[in-house]
Amino acid sequence: MNRLINKPYFNLLALVGSLFLLSTVTSCHSSEGKEEAAEAPDAPAATEVFSLKKGKLSSSLQVPGELVAFRDVDIYGKVSGFIKALHVDVGSEVKQGQLLALAEAPELSAQLSSAESKLKGQEAVSIGSKANYERILEASKFSGAVSKNDVDQALAKRNADLAQLEAAKSAYREVSDLKKYLEIRAPFDGIISARNASTGAYIGPAGKGSEFPLFVLTEQKKLRLVISVPEAYTGYVDQNDAVSFTVKAFPDKKFTGQVKRQAGALDKRLRSERVEVDVINNDKKLLPGMVAEVNVPLPTKNNTFIVPKSAIVNSTTGVFIVKVKDGKAEWVRVKTGLEADEKIEVFGQLTEGDQYITAATEEIRDGSPVKVK
Repeated sequence: MNRLINKPYFNLLALVGSLFLLSTVTSCHSSEGKEEAAEAPDAPAATEVFSLKKGKLSSSLQVPGELVAFRDVDIYGKVSGFIKALHVDVGSEVKQGQLLALAEAPELSAQLSSAESKLKGQEAVSIGSKANYERILEASKFSGAVSKNDVDQALAKRNADLAQLEAAKSAYREVSDLKKYLEIRAPFDGIISARNASTGAYIGPAGKGSEFPLFVLTEQKKLRLVISVPEAYTGYVDQNDAVSFTVKAFPDKKFTGQVKRQAGALDKRLRSERVEVDVINNDKKLLPGMVAEVNVPLPTKNNTFIVPKSAIVNSTTGVFIVKVKDGKAEWVRVKTGLEADEKIEVFGQLTEGDQYITAATEEIRDGSPVKVK
């Protein structure tokens, strides 16, 4: 009876064990297959490339600038005196030679009168010496009337009096010129931008009156726009290049000018070159002292290699672009230049027509396989 009951029971256990063993083996084979599939390397994705070509790149430089007067001068009194009359004030437009102020100096008037008297006296002495010499010279023509020595002495006296006359004339002109300096005139066309004296004030080349200028005369119809061009861009800026700029007072208006002067040397502190742009300002909207935002065109002079910015790899060891050669990546070291419109100049050991990766990254290692689209 026990054998009849145990035999089916053992058969059931054997069947269950076989099924469990089969399931375990199948599961192991499936797991091993997945691991092998995961470990299999992926094929490289197709990469877009471009052919290296030469061209010209036109970029621009944005720099701040300052407008300064083309000519700006402090006007002082040349001789000591007191202001008698002022004919201009701040904001007055003046022409070259126009009378700005009139000063008075009584001592100069006295000196001029004295010099004039001396000149007239010396003129009379000179006339007398000349007449005396001519008489003696005429008498010497008759034998024995006048000795040769008398003629020589009369000639020497005439020449000495003529020299004294020239000295008197020079002294008179000197005092006369000094008195003209009491008339303070404009050296060029412009506008009076400052006035530091009033009627009755003392003026002079020394002393209290010379601490501040009487006037500051500024040329306004022509201005200088001063900018500093960084060292890397100095080779792209030339004489007569046109630049444009804006100022805060007129944000919607663009002004233009021409490059006229370059320093020819770099500032030791800023490592930039001073460049001056002439700006015509006939409507006088622009004022000296304004700060400008300047746009300086930077066209390349020669054909250079130009690549997309995305082709540049900036690594810790340098700047590279990645060439595709024989299905493998090759890192090529370059130096960069101007940038514009997502393109950039590159310089290095490059050959026109070579294939380079358009969107290069550091993940594309040197020597790794590359599949080209």
